[in-house]
Amino acid sequence: MEKIKIDLDLVLPEVPDERDACVQRVIAAMQQHKGIEKAHVVPADTQNGARLCFHFDPDEISLEQIQQFAQEAGASVSRKYGHLVIEVEAIREMIEAAVVESQLKKVNGIVDVSVSATGNIRIEFDRNATNKETILKEIERQGLKTKSTAANVHTHQPEGTGEEVEDEEEHDHAPAPAGSSPWREYLPAIISFVMLMAGLAADNFIKPSFFTGWVRLVWYGIAYLPVGWPVAMHGIRLLFKGDVFTEFVLMTIATLGAFYIGEYPEGVAVMLFYTVGELFQGAAVSRAKRSIKALLDIRPDTAMVLVDGKYKSMRPTAVKVGDTIQIKVGEKVPLDGVILNDGSSFNTAALTGESKPSSFRKGETVLAGMINQEKVVELQVTKLFNDSSLARILTMVQEATTRKAKTEQFIRKFARVYTPIVVFLAIGITLLPYFFVDNYVFNDWLYRALIFLVISCPCALVISIPLGYFGGIGAASRKGILFKGSNYLDLITKVNRVVMDKTGTLTKGVFRVQEVRSFDLPEGTWLPLAAALESKSTHPIAAAVVEHAGKDADGQTVDALEEISGHGLKGTIGGKMVAAGNGKFMQKLGIPIPPEATAITDTVVMVGVDGKFAGYITIADELKEDAQEAVQALHEMNVQTTMLSGDKQAVVDKVAAVLKIDRAFGDLLPENKVEKVEQIKKEPGAVIAFVGDGINDAPVLALSDVGIAMGGVGSDAAIETADVVIQTDQPSRIPIAMKIGRATNRVVWQNIALAFGVKAIVLILGAGGLATMWEAVFADVGVALLAILNAVRIQRMKF
Repeated sequence: MEKIKIDLDLVLPEVPDERDACVQRVIAAMQQHKGIEKAHVVPADTQNGARLCFHFDPDEISLEQIQQFAQEAGASVSRKYGHLVIEVEAIREMIEAAVVESQLKKVNGIVDVSVSATGNIRIEFDRNATNKETILKEIERQGLKTKSTAANVHTHQPEGTGEEVEDEEEHDHAPAPAGSSPWREYLPAIISFVMLMAGLAADNFIKPSFFTGWVRLVWYGIAYLPVGWPVAMHGIRLLFKGDVFTEFVLMTIATLGAFYIGEYPEGVAVMLFYTVGELFQGAAVSRAKRSIKALLDIRPDTAMVLVDGKYKSMRPTAVKVGDTIQIKVGEKVPLDGVILNDGSSFNTAALTGESKPSSFRKGETVLAGMINQEKVVELQVTKLFNDSSLARILTMVQEATTRKAKTEQFIRKFARVYTPIVVFLAIGITLLPYFFVDNYVFNDWLYRALIFLVISCPCALVISIPLGYFGGIGAASRKGILFKGSNYLDLITKVNRVVMDKTGTLTKGVFRVQEVRSFDLPEGTWLPLAAALESKSTHPIAAAVVEHAGKDADGQTVDALEEISGHGLKGTIGGKMVAAGNGKFMQKLGIPIPPEATAITDTVVMVGVDGKFAGYITIADELKEDAQEAVQALHEMNVQTTMLSGDKQAVVDKVAAVLKIDRAFGDLLPENKVEKVEQIKKEPGAVIAFVGDGINDAPVLALSDVGIAMGGVGSDAAIETADVVIQTDQPSRIPIAMKIGRATNRVVWQNIALAFGVKAIVLILGAGGLATMWEAVFADVGVALLAILNAVRIQRMKF
């Protein structure tokens, strides 16, 4: 049995990550071929992106056939499946979102759909059965207006097919429909309010003789229609879709019942205040969405592109990879690119939440959304407009609201059971007393039942809970922390073990030479030789040696270069055999090591020249400024900390002692890190968050309960692999992410307790005849408004 690994990008070029459903479809298709025993995904690591691994029998299938079949399977899946993220107006609560979701699932060609109460719809569809236009029409048929669409359709063009599959990934920000101004939206409520106040004045103060009977009914009927008609129509539409027990139906029954028993002002008041509550809900959701979009969607509309020696203004969507663009001082970077000239400082606040400017030098990557602050720079574009890190982050945040937390899922299911129970209880309150009460008056008991219905309306729960999670996602985004779903906001509150990678998470990952010590040869002789040898390696430690030596190593030619993995390098320079590496390497080459060199705990590069021990160089990684603060904050939250590293145990222990980390393990290979995390997971009650760079720690990120990627703004792998992406390189954002999760969870449960507590009290009073429709309005709309204000509070909290 043999194995072959094929880059996932070659098979599915546009797949967002290895967890996408299309990857499993390719694997399933490949396992149908004779000779392929097993197929699976190999996560990304430091050297490679994600790959597909095939175990095969070479006697039955060749390498060329596997590659051909994989490309064909990828092309087939790419042509077949597409993804849409659609933002719509008019979804106001979870029950309505559930109805829309169930209706869209019935549409031929839609494979999977998730609808959030905040108006985001995520759809995966079969392109052979339907298309984007058909899906948008179906959404409009559901009575929803589309605000924006982001399409991510896999594309693939295998060699020799001659077919072209158009790549589409766009943000269609539709113009606001005519008459969608706030005044138009609030006008029905204003008309009803003015007419209700005039009616109450006529009833209680002016008391004109004509304001009775039909005149009074018509007056209050006209006052009712502006607010009552839209709600009734909404309820009827959902009724025809099979959802009988919605808040729209409840409110319509309750208010029409009030008219039936002659309580016209109360019928108008209930519907008016309910509508006002709905308007507040819509405003709160819009505000939460705007805060996220204002934070992220800051890409300019034009780019200055070098064409025939002159800079020409173009739309960023028309710019190609490899084009040169110019960014003047004060301008926003339109596309990701590499700096071609001397560099500049950039404001990265929109991406990282960090106001301090960052300097970027020639050859470094600058991201769309950053603001140039120092001097004119030229960039070579590395990614298309819609493939930029910012565009992917935008889509990720938009999709986050469609990944529902367990609390949200529970309330959605609960509301669907709770509402019909209350309706039948209301019928019981109306009819059952006939059999037990001597002086039974139908209208009196109907009035109590109507109060019961108004109070029972679950709108305080079904909007404030998703709004709370949406607010938490928004608050985290402003701190440069991206949650991939409200479910992770919930899960991070349960984390009691944080396992961290050392390099790049707690330390800067930038090595500096601390000490150079000579033995058998003077430093001026052996250090340039060592630097010339290390210049052939890409390892960060080797780069530190080269940087320290400066220009002394220039002009040296290395012959017979040999790299021994895990040991070091050796080669011939000017006729001399030079070796640089660890103690084991020196021993292997028979070079004697002084006792002083073996006692060093820091990272050390030992250098031998022609069999002599020339000297050693100690190198250390710097701790991040806020690493100690992060660990201390985690301990204050009763979270146990563990550090894992591939560095030697003595170095790891030294760092752990400085930071006061509970447990530290060194000398670990990537597979050893997986074993350690598995051991910690077996501890009773352990809920683990692993923090790493999202690339070489991909297996551990996937294994942990919550995977957190550090400094992921420029790393596609980090964005794809982790559940939470911290866009800055600050470990202090880890406890902040946990605090935001806990604050969100606290607010959600406060709203649940408030809604159930007040409703239970007023329900009992209403059933006993001690509460009027006015108390019912407070128990419903008043509590809903309080819950909404409490949910919005998350966005104002300081973390």
